[in-house]
Amino acid sequence: MTSAPVGGSPQRVGGIARVTGQQEYLADIHLPGEGHAKLVTLPVAHARLVAIDASVAEALPGVQFVMTPADLPDPIPRFGPQFNDRPVLAVGEALYHGEPVAAVVAETREIAEAAARLVRVEYEELPAAVTVAAALAADAPLVRDPKLRPDDALASTNVLREHRYTWGDVDTTTADLVVEHDYSFPMVTHFAIEPHAVIAAPDDDGIAVWSSIQHPNWLQRILAQVLGLPLAKVRVHAPDPGGAFGGKQHAKYEPLVAFMARRAGRPVRLVLSLEETFQAVRRAAAEVHVRTGLMADGTIAFQDVAADYLIGAYADIADRVVGKGSYPGCGPYRVPAARIVARAVLSHTLPSTAFRGFGNPQVNWAVESNLTDGALALGLDPLELRLRNLARRGEAFIPFDTPADGDWQQAVHRAAELIDWFGPKPPGRGRGIAVGIKSGPTTGLSYATVRLLADGSIVVYAGTSDMGQGARTVFAQIAAQELGAPLDWITVVMGDTVVVPYDQQTSASRSTVLMGNAVLSACRDIQAKLRAMAARLHGLDESSIVVDAGVVRLPDRELSILDVLKPGLGRLGGEVVGNGEARKEAEPGHPLGGSAAFFEFNCTAVEAEVDRDTGDVTLTRYATVSDVGKAINPLQVRMQDEGAAIQGLGHTLMEHFIFDDGGRIRNLGAIDYRIPTSMDLPLEMISEIVENGDGPGPYGAKGMSEGAILCVSAAVAAAVRDATGAVIRDLPLSPERVWQALNEQSRVPEEVVR
Repeated sequence: MTSAPVGGSPQRVGGIARVTGQQEYLADIHLPGEGHAKLVTLPVAHARLVAIDASVAEALPGVQFVMTPADLPDPIPRFGPQFNDRPVLAVGEALYHGEPVAAVVAETREIAEAAARLVRVEYEELPAAVTVAAALAADAPLVRDPKLRPDDALASTNVLREHRYTWGDVDTTTADLVVEHDYSFPMVTHFAIEPHAVIAAPDDDGIAVWSSIQHPNWLQRILAQVLGLPLAKVRVHAPDPGGAFGGKQHAKYEPLVAFMARRAGRPVRLVLSLEETFQAVRRAAAEVHVRTGLMADGTIAFQDVAADYLIGAYADIADRVVGKGSYPGCGPYRVPAARIVARAVLSHTLPSTAFRGFGNPQVNWAVESNLTDGALALGLDPLELRLRNLARRGEAFIPFDTPADGDWQQAVHRAAELIDWFGPKPPGRGRGIAVGIKSGPTTGLSYATVRLLADGSIVVYAGTSDMGQGARTVFAQIAAQELGAPLDWITVVMGDTVVVPYDQQTSASRSTVLMGNAVLSACRDIQAKLRAMAARLHGLDESSIVVDAGVVRLPDRELSILDVLKPGLGRLGGEVVGNGEARKEAEPGHPLGGSAAFFEFNCTAVEAEVDRDTGDVTLTRYATVSDVGKAINPLQVRMQDEGAAIQGLGHTLMEHFIFDDGGRIRNLGAIDYRIPTSMDLPLEMISEIVENGDGPGPYGAKGMSEGAILCVSAAVAAAVRDATGAVIRDLPLSPERVWQALNEQSRVPEEVVR
């Protein structure tokens, strides 16, 4: 730890409470007189709703009421972050396994669960499309009624939207080698340890909602819309989530619970089980086809990428995931000609949403694996091929976007060194390497308020959600750096839309950059007021005074901030308040609505050993290196990288939803759905960072919490291939799949189109 707050790794703000159980998560909060809610769902993926009979359920002692679509406004309000397509309760049809068709409010959770089982729903099961192929088939059942898509050329299909990014001319560009393959990426769930939960309560003539949400202000806007209330009458309390990873970005059941609370006239709480959470959020599965043109020396001639993302029954934020996630699909390379076509495909599956990496891991898996294929076909080292094509600082590798903002080759060289890339390999082991890039936020708006109190202590107000990434600590470090207070004299207030100023959202690894800049600006607003105060006290011109790092520098001496603050405030006391703002405006005409504020860049290098008898993959050495600009808190940066890497090992080695023929999820819950445990971790794991102070955030920081998940799969698969010769293009690399590849796939180098 260094002496300066920024660049050190002090004890995490709120960390003790998190690990001792003292922190209150949403499910720990109870309101007097609360009722308990339970969702009523159907055991099918697609059904026409005929009738709902709640009479038996409502006769059960302790049941207050059963809410059905008939109890909601007509037409039933719909909502969503991109499209207002999701109804508060299913209308006419249930479109996925787990969609609520009714909900019970009772005195206890147990009574609510019993009553939910007594609600009789008459329905007609309908054909369901639960895979990309089924959804795109000519005779596929339509997920969305074409009448709901007026003036949409794709209304008679299950393609919600197509995104197309091109430069150069792929069709006329020649290459010495063309590598063309299909890849699949699985549907996985976020598996945050804290379940999704919401409490709603009437609040005079408004509504108060407690939610484990990442975007409190966005939820406030959605609730105001569906309830017909002004924003000032909707109060959102957002306690720090216990993990989110994108799954808690947007409203799911908050509107329903708000309607139930208003009808009940008292607080209503809904806490999902883990199994129900599996039916609430997940990452989009994808099928990706890649054609890579390479010259004999390994330089890229073109990339032709077609990606179909299976987004589910409602759009949520998934279409943005498809568009933004595929946009940098060619990777951080010089690509003279490119064509990327990505489609958001509706299906009779639970809606997908944001997930760490925001659509990039799906395409990265395919494109990076294809590059490894090409390198080996040309007889080139996969590391060398990547270095040969990697964009250098200042190069516009995506012609209409932010140029390369880092010396990315440093991270690649370091990751290779950390696994001894060129050293002799132990018998039976293989090595793989891959790089990943993700666009940071394309727009953004964050406000912060900082109060410097009379004794020198500080209160920071920020609308960011701290879901484990350490935002509270980073903001406290910035305030400590700028105003000189010890960290334990700083309080960071979050999570209440009535108390803290507006923050657009907590996503896209934006918080350190955008909210961090807002906090920095608020602190410097206070510094300006202290300069004026010191000038008044000492009869000096403000321009001769410098306030920095807790020190007030006069022309002839230095004073502490308290030496100025106390006499400046005088007998009346008071405080000095600073306000700050960070804004990134939209850019009309840009494919994403705005260029990247920064890029997250990561290189992952892996050494693996494969048990040929079982197909089990052991990662003997794993290195992840990210370009972060400046690490405000290096320990938190490393932990974010390692957490992202381990999460990526989930979809790489084991995680995937399993559906039966009717579209029902078969592996709900922790018993039948595996995530990495301590037994699955690499035997040696190394995380390092590259710091050049070249980011747009405070002190040159960039966002970084998603980079290390981007290229896990391609690096691991390359290591498995290097160890065994087995080429696998479908994730996850489960023991069964690896064993089958070892026993069925020829070791002869694959034929490629020349």
